[in-house]
Amino acid sequence: MLKLYDYPRCPYCQKVRVALAEKGLRYERLLVDLSKKEHKEREFVEMNPYGKVPVLMDGSQAIYESSIINEYLEEKYPDPPLMPPSPAQRARVRILVDFAETRVNVPWFNLFREIRLVADDRRDEKLVRESMEELKGHLDRLESELEGGGGEYLIGAYSLADVAFTPRVATLDALGIEVDSGYPRVAAWIEAITKRESFVETQTT
Repeated sequence: MLKLYDYPRCPYCQKVRVALAEKGLRYERLLVDLSKKEHKEREFVEMNPYGKVPVLMDGSQAIYESSIINEYLEEKYPDPPLMPPSPAQRARVRILVDFAETRVNVPWFNLFREIRLVADDRRDEKLVRESMEELKGHLDRLESELEGGGGEYLIGAYSLADVAFTPRVATLDALGIEVDSGYPRVAAWIEAITKRESFVETQTT
C-alpha cells in the first residue's frame, strides 16, 4: 500500500491528498509533526534529503516534492486522468502549477502566517497590505486563464492545475481576500473546487 508522510495543515500535503482522492487510491497516512521537527530527524531525512513533507512511499521508492508526487501518481494511475491528452495542454497545466507554487504561494503564505499565526499586536500590517494587493493581481490572471480555459476549471476539465491551487484558493475568505463580482469566473471556480468530494474529504484543521 502507498504511504504518505503528511502534516495536516501543509498545503503541499493537501495537494497530494486531493490527487490521491481523485484517483480513488487507498494509502496509509503517517503524520509528521513539524512543530516537533520530526521532518528533520535522521530517519525522515534518509527518505527525503530536503527534510520536507510530503513524502510518498511506493514500496521502497520514496517520491518527494508535491508536484512530482502528483505527476508520478498520474503516470502510474492514469485513470481517471488529471492531465489532458495533448502536449500543449499538458505544458499549460505545468505552467499553471508553477504559477501556483512560485507566484501565488508567496503572498498567500505571508497572509496565512500574519493573519493565522501571528498575534494581532505583532502583525506586519504593511506586509499584509502588500500581499493582499499582490494576490489580487494574481486573481486577475486567474480570471483571464479561466476565460480562456473553456470550462469551469483552468483548462476546461479538472486537472493537476486545479489541484495545485486548491489549498490556497479555498482559504481566501478566511485571509480577508474577497473574491467578489470583479472575479466572477474565479468565484465560480472556487465554488466548483470546494464542492468536489476530494476537497471535502481532505479538509483538515
